[in-house]
Amino acid sequence: MPIDAVTAAVKAQILAEALPYIQRFHDRTIVVKYGGNAMTEAHLKGGFARDVVMLKLVGMNPVIVHGGGPQIGDLLTRMGIPSEFRQGMRVTDEKVMNVVEMVLGELNQEIVGLINQQGGKAVGLTGQDGAFIRAKKLLLKSETEPGQLIDIGLVGEIERIDPELIALLDSRDFIPVIAPIGVGAEGEAYNINADLVAGKLAETLRAEKLVLMTNTVGVLDQGGRLLTGLTASEIDRLFADGTIHGGMLPKIGSALEAVRNGVKSSHIIDGRVDHALLLEVLTNQGVGTMIRADDAPARVAVA
Repeated sequence: MPIDAVTAAVKAQILAEALPYIQRFHDRTIVVKYGGNAMTEAHLKGGFARDVVMLKLVGMNPVIVHGGGPQIGDLLTRMGIPSEFRQGMRVTDEKVMNVVEMVLGELNQEIVGLINQQGGKAVGLTGQDGAFIRAKKLLLKSETEPGQLIDIGLVGEIERIDPELIALLDSRDFIPVIAPIGVGAEGEAYNINADLVAGKLAETLRAEKLVLMTNTVGVLDQGGRLLTGLTASEIDRLFADGTIHGGMLPKIGSALEAVRNGVKSSHIIDGRVDHALLLEVLTNQGVGTMIRADDAPARVAVA
C-alpha cells in the first residue's frame, strides 16, 4: 500500500535528521540501562531490541545493563518473602539474593535472545564473569542518626570495573548485556543497583552517553513539568529541595556522577515510548531529560 505524501515527507525528514548523529557518534560507546515497562510489554521489548541492533549496525557501540526490580518483587511476593527498601535500595538477605540471581539470569537470557532474533550478536554477562565488576558490602548512611551506618545485607557498591572483557566483546562486534551482580573479595555475590552499575560502567568505558530508561517522561519540577535539559549544579539544587527523591535518587545520582566523571551526557528517557532509544540518540529533540556537566554545551540541533 503506497504511503501518502505527508507520511513520506515525515519519514524522509526523520531519516535525514538521523544522518549527522550517526556520523557524530560513530564508534562511540553508549551505555543503556534497560528497565521499566520496556522490559515487560512485548511490543516495547521487540522495539528496544531492534533499536539496539540498529545502533550497532550504524557503527555505535551499545552496552546494555538491565534491571529486574519489578520481576524480583513479583517472585518474592509469590514466595511469601516481603520486600524491604532503604533509600531506594532493596534489602537483600541470602533468600532474596537467591531470587535476585535466578530472576536476573532469566531476564538476561531473554534480552540476549531478543537482540539476537533481530540480527544482533548479544552476549549475556554478570559482574561475576571474569570478576569484571568487583564489589564490597554497601553500608548506607542513616538519614535520622548522624554517623550511623545501615547494613542492608548482600547489597554491593562497586570498587572497580575491569573494561577488558567489554573491550574484547566490542572488538568482535558483540553487544554485551550485563546483569548487575558484582563479586566480592571472597567470591561472594552482591546485588547492585542497575543504575549505579550503568553509571560506573559508562565512566569506565569513557562512554559518549549514558541512557537510563524509566517509566517517567524524565525529570520533573515540583509543578510536574518536564525539565528537558539540566546541568550538574541544577541537579544538585533539585536534590537539595526534595524535588528528586525516593527511587529516583540512585538513578539521577548515577547520571550526575557519570557526567562529572567524563561521560559527555546522561539521559533519562521514557521507556514507554516506542523506539525511545532511537529518538533520544538520533533526533534533535529527544524524548526525555539530558544532564550535562556545568561547562558542557546544551543539547543543540545537528544540521
